[in-house]
Amino acid sequence: MAAFRRGYAAALRSVFLLVVFGTYIGIGALAHDLGFDVGWAMLSTVLVWAAPGQVIVASALASGAAPAAAAIAVSLSAIRLLPMVVALLPQIKGARTPAWQLILPAHFTAISVWVEALRLLPSEPREHRIAFYNGLGVGLLTSALSAAVAGFYLAAGLPTQLAAALLFLTPMSFLFSVARTARLLADRLALVFGLVLGPVLAAGKVEPDLLWTGIIGGTLAYAIDRIRRVMR
Repeated sequence: MAAFRRGYAAALRSVFLLVVFGTYIGIGALAHDLGFDVGWAMLSTVLVWAAPGQVIVASALASGAAPAAAAIAVSLSAIRLLPMVVALLPQIKGARTPAWQLILPAHFTAISVWVEALRLLPSEPREHRIAFYNGLGVGLLTSALSAAVAGFYLAAGLPTQLAAALLFLTPMSFLFSVARTARLLADRLALVFGLVLGPVLAAGKVEPDLLWTGIIGGTLAYAIDRIRRVMR
């Protein structure tokens, strides 16, 4: 329980607390404008726990798409989080950790929680890391829930441009955090390739542009770093 409290306290001190709060004001406002109630905004925050996914499911349902189609769309958008989960689990699990204890940490794995966890987990004993991570996730999720409610009731006076800008906080904070902590050549090259390829593929209407940006940029970065190591 002490590790959980440390994780929760770390969330309250994190710069991502403000980022998540700002982002989810935008989510609450979006839910209001698309005709959903405040309960839907809160429930989707808990279940989806990813602002891009919530935008997708809200937009799909509001446009009349079938729930199954919306579920498929949000599931495909969540695939981008799979590498984060794969990278996280070896950091928190022990040799005898039962699989059920990893379900909640996997669900909490969003950009904000993941970046903070990679920074803070090494200082925690391995046997306390799952509880710490869950505390961190609950702390940031609590901020998101309160912000979604606030955004929902502020929606009438929130300009559309401001709501869109708030939703942009999370990807920008992730970009700057990763750029600051990148140490390997492959990481830095992947960032550069992504920043170049993303706009080019989007302008060329290559679908899905984000997926191809990751595949091409990541592969090129890995290949260049690998060649450099071999030629040393």
